[in-house]
Amino acid sequence: MISTELKSHFLRLYQMAFSDDNFDVLEMKMLYHFAEERGVSRAELDTILVNPSHNSAVPDSTEEKISYLYDLALMIWADGKVDPDELVTLKKYCLKFGFLDENIPELTSFLLENAEKKLPKQQLMNLIQE
Repeated sequence: MISTELKSHFLRLYQMAFSDDNFDVLEMKMLYHFAEERGVSRAELDTILVNPSHNSAVPDSTEEKISYLYDLALMIWADGKVDPDELVTLKKYCLKFGFLDENIPELTSFLLENAEKKLPKQQLMNLIQE
């Protein structure tokens, strides 16, 4: 059974892919890759995307919040550029995840800079724990 939190995450990623009005096949490939990393099959992901629930869940731990936001940053860079609408969407999710307004510019810059370099997520998590 896939948690509401994980379903919400996939729907946020899907929304991010469409936020710049230029849906790219690389973004969809990345979405399936994220699902695979979490043990979710293509069919299960398709079901989540075709039948989105209105329940939405935000991760509890800061580590999980950063992990999910980093996935969003990687999704932004899937097409090789950061669109202003994508940046606004990322900032919106930082706020929704409970980060303070004054920390969001630095957080989004940190996430996007590392996503552009395709820093492995574990290395990113190590950076924030230092």
